[in-house]
Formats: sequence, structure tokens, C-alpha cells
Amino acid sequence: MDKPAKGFNVKLESNTEEKLFSGDPLTRSLSVAPVKDAFVEETYDKIAWTYNWTMGPALHAGRLQALQRLPIAKNDRVLEVGVGTGINAALYPSDVSVTGIDVSQEMLDKAERRLAGRNVRNVRLLQMDAAKLDFPDNSFDLVYAPFVISVVPDPVAVAREMKRVCRPGGHFVILNHFLSANRVLARLERLISPVTIHAGFKSDVDLPAFLAQAEIEPISVEKVAMYWTLILCENRESVDF
Repeated sequence: MDKPAKGFNVKLESNTEEKLFSGDPLTRSLSVAPVKDAFVEETYDKIAWTYNWTMGPALHAGRLQALQRLPIAKNDRVLEVGVGTGINAALYPSDVSVTGIDVSQEMLDKAERRLAGRNVRNVRLLQMDAAKLDFPDNSFDLVYAPFVISVVPDPVAVAREMKRVCRPGGHFVILNHFLSANRVLARLERLISPVTIHAGFKSDVDLPAFLAQAEIEPISVEKVAMYWTLILCENRESVDF
């Protein structure tokens, strides 16, 4: 298992930058580019029509490798957080029940057409805020968020909601790009993040800070397709009787 990168102990010119690159993971900012719910929804409504030809291919290698590593069993109830245009949803085994949510109705409309065209019958689609899931506790065996944590305004709230709706003994899994452990690359990712948000993602989400603030203790953290980080977690909460 790869260990999460430690915070940068680097003296920088700006006090603001120093707080972003170093200090306590429990309190430092996850990104230099905060976004609001309305901005995210508007951005993805705009890019929905080009997503399958741009971001779709760019993410596909990571998507396929991650799917092979998901702990899916027959008859599992699966929640995909940030289903987008349904590229991933069309790849699940036919013997599981999948619920896909997304904040963008334009993306969901694309997903509906994709799934119908491929005769996929085991996926239902719902418009929903990932940070405020409208499901009871312990609703799913597997909760999966591919390429979502760098998109949402509050990644910590999303992770906590994922855990809440995952049954005890079930798994919640995150696939995402995170801030590089290389100081030079990390500085570049910080610099471009205010630009990349207009393409639908933050390039600089701090992995150690995210794990600490979301109170996540992964089973494993590994790289897939060289660029993406796959975080596998088990919900160890017990059921009250």
C-alpha cells in the first residue's frame, strides 16, 4: 500500500501559500480554488455536450483499471457518486443494482441516452447533491466516487456522506487525482487550479489533508493508470440492535 504523501515543509514567500503547502493536515486548506454548488452545476451543464469526446477518453484508462479493483459481488447495491454521462455506469456487471447520482441534469440526460442505447437495465439515475445524499444510512454495499472529489465544493462532506450510506462491512471507494508529492509539480498544480475549475476540476486537492479531515483510514491507496489515486475504504461501523 502506498503511504499518503506528507505535507510540504517548505518555506514559501507567501504566508497563504505556506499554510496550503505545510502545517496541520486537519486544518490546512484542501485547495486554492474553492467553488460553489451553483458554479459546479453550471460548469457541468455547459460541458456536458463535449464531455464524451474530451474528458471521457482522458479518464478512460484510470476508469477501467479502477473498475477491475472494485470489491463488487453478485447482487450488490452500488451507488456511483458523480455518474456524469454514464460512461462508467455502463460498465458494471449486470448482476448488481446500480444507482447513479449527479448534480447536473444535462449530464444525467446524456447518461440516460447512453444507457438506453446500450440496453443497460440495472442502473437508475437521480439528480442529487453528493454532499447531501437523500438515502437512509447503510443503503449500499459499495459506494464509488470516480473523478468527483476534485469537482465538488466540499470533498470532506461528500466522503462522510459516502460512508454514512455504506453498510457496515461494505466499501466506499474514491478515484481521483491529488496534489503531487513533488514540490515543483505541486506548485504548478496550485497555480493552475483556479483555471482548471472552469474545465470542471481542481488540480490541487491535498490528499493527506483530505484523509485527515474526512477521518478516513483506507485499506489501501494505490496508483492506477500512473496518474490517478484509488482509495479503498471499509465501513467498520457496527450496527446497533
